[in-house]
Formats: sequence, C-alpha cells, structure tokens
Amino acid sequence: MKKKALEMALQQIAQNPRPKSHLEQYPTPANIAADVLFTAHALGDIEKKKVIDLGCGTGIFAIGAKLLGAKEVIGMDIDEEVIEIARENTRKFEIDVDFERSKIKDFNVKCDTVVQNPPFGAQTKHADRPFLNVALNISSVVYSLHLTETQEFIERISREHKAEITHRKRYDFEIRHTFEFHRKEKKYFDVTLFRLARAEGMR
Repeated sequence: MKKKALEMALQQIAQNPRPKSHLEQYPTPANIAADVLFTAHALGDIEKKKVIDLGCGTGIFAIGAKLLGAKEVIGMDIDEEVIEIARENTRKFEIDVDFERSKIKDFNVKCDTVVQNPPFGAQTKHADRPFLNVALNISSVVYSLHLTETQEFIERISREHKAEITHRKRYDFEIRHTFEFHRKEKKYFDVTLFRLARAEGMR
C-alpha cells in the first residue's frame, strides 16, 4: 500500500460525534497519521510487529498499522464510546484489531512498537506524561506526537527512561472548531513526531 492510498483509506474512518474537551479528543488528520505510520514502517517498526495505540480514539493509528502489515494491533482508550466507533471502523475495513478500555495508568501490555497521539496538555499541563511513561515501559520503540514547544520536556522524559530520541519530524496539525470555547473555524499547531527508542530498540 502506498502512502496516498493509506491516507485515503484513513479519511474514511468515522470520527467521534461527541468529543470530550477534558480528554482533548481531537482527531489526528489522515495525512499526518499516514505519514507517521509510513515513517515507522520504513524504519521496520510496523510490519510483522505487535503495535499498540495508546489513547486510540476511533482507531486511526491502530487501523493504519494493521493495513501496513502489523502482526497484532491493540488500541487502548478510556472512552467506551470511541472504542465502539473504532470497532465499527475495523469491521468496515474487515481487519482484526483488538480494542481495550483502560485508564492509561492501568495499562501494561507489552509490544514491539507504540504509535500514539496523546493529549497535548491544553486542558491539563503535561497530560501527555503518563502516556509517555507507559509507552516507554511497555515498548522499546515509541512514536509520539507532541507540541514542538514542549520538546525539552520530551527530552527529559526520554532521559528518565534511558531512551534516545532517534528521529523528529514536524507537522502543521489542524484542529477544527470543536468546542464552544474555540474562537476560530480551524487553527494549526506546530507539532513534532518523536521516535524514542530504548537500547534494544536502537537502529
């Protein structure tokens, strides 16, 4: 599957009709999700691997990983409503992805690769920290999207886990008017994809 074909497939994924602001439920744009997954695939971290998407929402990374040949994929989210939408999305693609409802602090399933878009921390400062901590505890390779302005914080977390940031890639992340407190129809955020690897996951 080529990247454009994956992006077009991911555009078909149903979104959450009732997002919750305190969970920062903003969908990952299909073009960014496709690029993140192709980056991971090119580095050998998707195909024939066990992949987990923490805070999976309606399943864009989980489904994309499976379409790119992941051996096993699990999506985890605290919101049962979005998990049900994610399950319906997988049925539409006729693929096998497991979805689990869990609090991030309670999740402890090991895998080869984590691909995630955690909360950026707009509502709660450093809301992405527990996602990074869990990701680096369950996997030796993590792909994670964060506001570029927080990169020193990401570097610090990486050092705490004796991990190295091996790759960085920046995106203009579009967030459309979703909640009442939004003033604009859409806004772009400077976001960076970090590939973090512990010793056994270095390339």
